[in-house]
Amino acid sequence: MPHAGRHGVSKDEFSFLPMIDRGLTALRAVERGVLAALMLSITALYAFNVVVRSLTPWLAGDVAWIDEAALYGLAWLVFLGLGLTLERGRHIAVTMLFDALGTRPRRAVGAAIDLTGLVFSLYIAKLGVDITVFVGNSGQLSPTLDVSAAWLYAAVPVGFLLLALRYLLSLAGFIDRRTTGGAP
Repeated sequence: MPHAGRHGVSKDEFSFLPMIDRGLTALRAVERGVLAALMLSITALYAFNVVVRSLTPWLAGDVAWIDEAALYGLAWLVFLGLGLTLERGRHIAVTMLFDALGTRPRRAVGAAIDLTGLVFSLYIAKLGVDITVFVGNSGQLSPTLDVSAAWLYAAVPVGFLLLALRYLLSLAGFIDRRTTGGAP
């Protein structure tokens, strides 16, 4: 059975829509895999850090990099999760007034929310790119990992571009994050 989006366009009516669907499915899989790997890595690093500091305190200085690596991982975890969280309807929202609207006004307000979210996300992504480039050009290095601090800041534009993509897909009616929870 064809899926009709918010605007009544069936996925089967345009040949590029199944391609978008496959691409989005692949993107979701990559995002989930990276997020799971980051979460497991952060947990393993902290567990290792606790064991080393408890059992061999004289080696604590040799694992000081773990705190910084976990911080980088946590930043990437938060920002990479923005898009999936929005698509699943899991961002914090106050929906009392929205839910009280009729079907037509709800569509209009929903489109306005999606458009505002899209513009805001693209703006923050642009600021994130500017800051990342600035930090990269400054030569700033992380104290213990000795890598460019730009890697930390790069999570912002990547995450907000993924968020902007989800707002765009919602605006176009390709995903419905409000009634179905978005992604499967």
